[in-house]
This record gives sequence, C-alpha cells and structure tokens, in this order.
Amino acid sequence: MSEGQVLRELRASLGGLARDARRRAGLTQADVAELVGIQTEVYGRLERGLLSPSVPTLRRLCLALGLSSDSVLGLAEPKPSVPHGPREPPPLRRLLRTLRRLPPEQLRTVAQVAHAFSRSNQRFAARPPSRSSLSR
Repeated sequence: MSEGQVLRELRASLGGLARDARRRAGLTQADVAELVGIQTEVYGRLERGLLSPSVPTLRRLCLALGLSSDSVLGLAEPKPSVPHGPREPPPLRRLLRTLRRLPPEQLRTVAQVAHAFSRSNQRFAARPPSRSSLSR
C-alpha cells in the first residue's frame, strides 16, 4: 500500500470516528471546532477525511471528543467514551458563540437587555395569580 493511500485511509478513519463521537455527544461541528480551537470549515473538512490535523490539533480533538489517540491512529479498536465537551443545549451554545464575536459596546447592550428580561420575569413570577386566571 502506498504512503498516499495509507494517509487517505487514516484521514477517512479519523473523520468517521470524529463524526460518530460528535453525534453521540450531541454536538455540532461548530461546537467541536470551538472546543478544538479551529474554524468550523476546517473541522468539516477534517470530518470528511479531506484534511489531516496537526499533532496539537489532533490531541485537542481527542480530548474534546473523548477519543483514544490509539484508536484514531488505527492502533486499537475504537471505544465509545464520554466526551469532555460542553453540556449546554445547542441554542445556548450558538448564542454564546455569537456573543463572543460582539464588540464590547454591543455586548454591554445585550447584557442590559438580558438583565431587563430577567427583572421582568422575576416580577412576573412574584405576582400572585389574578382572579380571572383562577376562574379558568
């Protein structure tokens, strides 16, 4: 088997393992890319077997998805494990990614709006039910 063919098979194997582990963890490609510290498009190419990661990126990927480096390199059978990724629901992870890209002044504005929502929810929850809502 040629070196190029070995590399293609290794890329395809790594991509499949990463995709399976990501799906088991309930993560998006953007979630994993953020955990690993690479662009989403780069992670997508890696998952499709079109790209080989650097050694430091491969290490971070294994840690983020709970993959054994031996299984990724084809030296052992893959064992499903629990990834070390975030536990927030996907909508919250998407919101956090968006917030991280905002400039400080826009982030302050969003924080003020969130605080106002929080205060209004507290007031609403503390209010006793009205007579009309009790009779329903």
